[in-house]
Amino acid sequence: MAVTLRLTRCGGKKSPHYRVVAADERSPRDGRLIEQIGIYDPRQNPPAVKFDLPRLDHWLACGAVPSETVGQLIKKARRAAAAAPAKA
Repeated sequence: MAVTLRLTRCGGKKSPHYRVVAADERSPRDGRLIEQIGIYDPRQNPPAVKFDLPRLDHWLACGAVPSETVGQLIKKARRAAAAAPAKA
């Protein structure tokens, strides 16, 4: 079973937001998933991107392949996490 990290669409007509999920590559876009690991809301300004980074790292270590869009979102989230000041 090959696992991909990809987006599933949520929200109503003309108001999309997305979940970032780990899913079997053979399952349909909004079909069966293994685990939800983040969200992406393109309608906010700036677009909201949130990940459960430990679970994301787990899936990447297990060999999950991110889609092109999810790969870009991961880069954006990691840059934001690195730029955020460390909590004392």
